[in-house]
Amino acid sequence: MFELLEPICLVTYFADECNEEMAALGHRTYWDGYFASRAAPLGRVSAEVVHAAFYSFAEGEAARHIPSAWETIPAKASVAARERGSAASVRRILGEELAGSPGLVRAADLTTKAATSAPTAGRVMYAGMRTLPLPSDPVARLWHSATVLREHRGDGHVAALVGAGIGGTEAHVLSALDLGIYPAETFGRIHHLPTERLAAVMDGLRKRGLIDADGRFTDAGRETKQSIEDLTDELAAPPYDALSAAELDELVTELEPITAALVAVGSQ
Repeated sequence: MFELLEPICLVTYFADECNEEMAALGHRTYWDGYFASRAAPLGRVSAEVVHAAFYSFAEGEAARHIPSAWETIPAKASVAARERGSAASVRRILGEELAGSPGLVRAADLTTKAATSAPTAGRVMYAGMRTLPLPSDPVARLWHSATVLREHRGDGHVAALVGAGIGGTEAHVLSALDLGIYPAETFGRIHHLPTERLAAVMDGLRKRGLIDADGRFTDAGRETKQSIEDLTDELAAPPYDALSAAELDELVTELEPITAALVAVGSQ
């Protein structure tokens, strides 16, 4: 389900329409719009709360955008712009025939059933997304519900990382190595961080035996990474308990052509 739904969510970050909607509101940068819209379902919380909920950003990054991104642009406006832009991207990529098909409507309905059925306890971002109204347009509803499920999975991933004692920047190092990126410090999510900060993170992973002297995975590091991913998958399962086996099979069938179209263009 992650592989089928993730390309739907990625239009928010890769396609142009969402960025254009955010810029039209007055957000100065991509990251202003990102933090303003993604954090908005939490309410007007402090940067410290956003940092805790998002988990993987370095210290101080949330504070560069929160609460300033909400001071002149209402949070609800940013959320609405994200939905408009993302739905427009999905519709453009799919084309009118697929975007307007009964299969997409059914996929939206089943995805929404799953997305609105899991317990919210311990799921901060998921609980926040559940407070937002469901879009009436099927394309927007499919994107929205896929994003709700993405935040549910993200909350579980954070729990898995915390349980394993892996911090946000450390998680990016492990992901980089898992993706074959070496040196891990060149990974796009962390390469901009101060050299001293990255060196401290790498030293900490070495002391724990998760990477070797050259900054590559040890066996223990690979096992730790895999155990986190396995637990993330396990914790992501509850929403789909709301679907019967037949409904789950139907959802997979209806999502496959949608996902294939998005993957073909890199969700752009």
